Amino acid sequence: MISKHYPDVALHELALMDAKQREALLQRSEENLDSFIEGARPIIDAVKAEGDHALVRYAKLFDKADITADSVAATAGDFDYAFDTLDANMINVLEYAAENIRAFQQEQMPGEMWMKEIRPGVLVGERISPIDSVACYSPRGKGSFPSVTLMTAIPAVVAGVPEPVILTPPGPDGRVDAATLVAARISGVEQVYKCGGVQAVAAAAFGTQSVPRCRKIVGPGSPWLVAAKRLLAGVIDPGMPAGPSETIVLADPSANPLIAALDLIIESEHGSDSSAFLVTWDRALAEQVICAVPAYWKTMSDTLAGYSADVLSGNSGGVVLVENAQAAYDFINEYAPEHCQVLSKTPFEHLSPIRNASEVLLGEHAAGSIANYMMGPNCVLPTSAGAHTYSPLGVHDFLKSSSVGHLTQKGYDELAPKVYDFAQYEGFDAHANAVSDIRTAAFAGMLPDQTVPE
Repeated sequence: MISKHYPDVALHELALMDAKQREALLQRSEENLDSFIEGARPIIDAVKAEGDHALVRYAKLFDKADITADSVAATAGDFDYAFDTLDANMINVLEYAAENIRAFQQEQMPGEMWMKEIRPGVLVGERISPIDSVACYSPRGKGSFPSVTLMTAIPAVVAGVPEPVILTPPGPDGRVDAATLVAARISGVEQVYKCGGVQAVAAAAFGTQSVPRCRKIVGPGSPWLVAAKRLLAGVIDPGMPAGPSETIVLADPSANPLIAALDLIIESEHGSDSSAFLVTWDRALAEQVICAVPAYWKTMSDTLAGYSADVLSGNSGGVVLVENAQAAYDFINEYAPEHCQVLSKTPFEHLSPIRNASEVLLGEHAAGSIANYMMGPNCVLPTSAGAHTYSPLGVHDFLKSSSVGHLTQKGYDELAPKVYDFAQYEGFDAHANAVSDIRTAAFAGMLPDQTVPE
């Protein structure tokens, strides 16, 4: 228990705020990445030039870990050690979570191929195939995240990625977190490499003596990771934006204020760069939440309570008091949060108006922590207003589609004259020639300057 004094939870009355103040509430910690980008450049260059030797150097510098160039890759012995040292109950918890996550991801899987005849003789469709190689990033800084390992690796395996790999920073002992290694094997991934942050993105983008070059990297991380993804977007697919944690808890007048306070803190403990808001149009509930939060801080470690207090006392968090339900929906849709929890006796009535949220958890039993670990839907979600255009991580992030088309003679005869007119209008001779009498001549084995036999 702690007795440290913390600042008051911020109250933001939206109707009293001007445009500039409102805009400040919408900002995320990684919106200005200039300093991170400049700091990331030399790290990327070093990994590109030196490979594993740079990974070893940065592991010592940033992670305080002594590893060698021949120990960047986790070995079978590392996996055995992890299973031997990790508490058996935790292994069971990871297996239970994996079952739920795998079941959800399997439901997401599309069919391998479909085709449909949209006009006589015109068959079109789509073929689905996995991406060749994907790096799954599992952060480790303020703590280890075997949950992220499950959430990134399982959909990769379900999607059928031939070469999924996991990148994660080593601990001070030079080892990969035991639960992360166990989660990797439970997920079906054996290739795990000891590198984090900027250097991990660079290793996946260029490949090193140990780390295979990958086509894509997924997973959340610090602004350093986000900066590296932006710099290397032309070399490796950086996936969706997944930065520091953020949440909005929508509480209508029927919500329990103590539950609201409890759940508001969940994402705020990830770090001072997180964001967490409770949105309500009930002033009494807002005041009760503000009063209740410090009691929960007292049950937390100084470090985590400190992170939460930093977030909830400033512009990155606290209680947003709005005029009515519609104003609450408007704020949520503009903010487009990573997590959105709806606390209400009738939560489904609030679902339809919420259009922009990466995850919507309905009801007072759907605590964000349950969703983060084992409800089934992915906890790796787009941040920084990414919910406006991105979806949660899932099997589709590890798949790509190819369009498939087939024409019979009947289909060609119908489409060709119209395509000819289209090509003529746009001024493309070869396009037009390919569907003209010249094609008919080609089938007969004749060039354009020859006569087509009758």
